[in-house]
Amino acid sequence: MLLLDFLHTQSAHCESGVAANLLTHHGLNISEAMAFGIGGGLFFGYLPFIRINGLPLVTYRAAAGHILRQIAGIPGVCMVEKKFRNRDEAMAELDHALAASIPVGLQTGVFWLPYFPKALRFHFNAHNLVVYGKEGNEYLISLARARFASGALAPKGKMYYLTQAPAELELAPHLVRGIQSVCKMMLASPFPLIGVKGIRFLAKRLGRWPQRLGREKADLHLGHVVRMQEEIGTGGGGFRFMYAAFLQESATIMQEPRLQECAAALTAAGDTWREFAAMAARICKKRGRPEDSYPAMVACLNRCGAMEEKVFAELRQWARQHS
Repeated sequence: MLLLDFLHTQSAHCESGVAANLLTHHGLNISEAMAFGIGGGLFFGYLPFIRINGLPLVTYRAAAGHILRQIAGIPGVCMVEKKFRNRDEAMAELDHALAASIPVGLQTGVFWLPYFPKALRFHFNAHNLVVYGKEGNEYLISLARARFASGALAPKGKMYYLTQAPAELELAPHLVRGIQSVCKMMLASPFPLIGVKGIRFLAKRLGRWPQRLGREKADLHLGHVVRMQEEIGTGGGGFRFMYAAFLQESATIMQEPRLQECAAALTAAGDTWREFAAMAARICKKRGRPEDSYPAMVACLNRCGAMEEKVFAELRQWARQHS
């Protein structure tokens, strides 16, 4: 049995959790929320030209790998990343790293991971995890299929690990950079499908679904939005809560009450996302309340957009003053 000296900390989201665990293993005690924040993890995008199980992609977090790339760009952090064409070569390289006492991050497909209950499995290939041991010829999870799952965002056996991290890290400049990155995507994207514009675009499109698609297909699309929000990673509201936790930590580090106020406002936005999800779920399950309707969901999404626009405008102004 091969078991590395690796202290695992449970996380809410896969990529930020992996980043925090790998950094902590190398001596930098970074919380998941801080990893998510300095990695610029918060995002929104409604991308109908990308299909997940035949339905438009709705994403509430930055693209897979963005957090890790941001963190790998920190001076003193060195990350090795590899992809493979051959499964045997990929598994042998993983074994080699484990034999060298290196915990390894992997990008995998969730459908083939046995710790996902069968009822909740679906084909999504951007799940991240850490491998820190092996027993006999088996890993603690079934990796070969998961590492080479086919379809959208195919991981191609992607593995990565840290070879170096600084002994200490001055967080202030990195958290400012992370805030600037998120504000740019949420407020200043030229594409109408991204950021606050994307939230409003989805609201407008969602309001037309019953007439354009028919009620059955409209509910199918709505259920997909809820699944992307609440069942993949920590979802829309959960990502907002995590970013709010990052802002709270940052307020302490920077001695800045404005960041604490922004954290509270973003938590309120997360609550509104959860309100939208609950209403949508009731409609999909045909258990709607009298006040539940597609127009009501449109109004709720527009409130989310307005709240986030206000928060990130304040954060953008603050970051400019501290860059």
